Amino acid sequence: MPPSADPFILDRIPHRPPFLWLDRVLEISGGTIRAETTVRRDLPLFQGHYPDYPLMPGVLLCEAVFQAGALLIGELMRGEEVVPGSGVPVLTRIMGAKFKREVRPGDTLDISATLVERLGPAWLLKGSVRVGGKTAVQVEFACARKEGA
Repeated sequence: MPPSADPFILDRIPHRPPFLWLDRVLEISGGTIRAETTVRRDLPLFQGHYPDYPLMPGVLLCEAVFQAGALLIGELMRGEEVVPGSGVPVLTRIMGAKFKREVRPGDTLDISATLVERLGPAWLLKGSVRVGGKTAVQVEFACARKEGA
């Protein structure tokens, strides 16, 4: 059974279970966020990736970083005049993803994202996932707010 989603996170980004990859925020300081999640052993994706040697897909590790980045953008935008519900952070570019080690069920992920630069409506960030103090993924990415329909 998945843990209850943190209201702090739910109030700031549009992601929801079963596609929410952040359990809790550890710290937001300046232009950096650190969050955490534990890879649940009962995730249905492990039935196919791979049944005899379950691995967390790298694309989902990147997604955890992207969600942390979206949360950071939301916090950095607090106080700016933004019409509520007028947009959501959308990934626009992935640059230089590097996968350095496997992530297995039961691992606790230390997820970070840091603002590199803001260019008008675009946000350039970099982030990583660490497990046991060792880097599993590094990625640079860009986001922009997509206006609602």
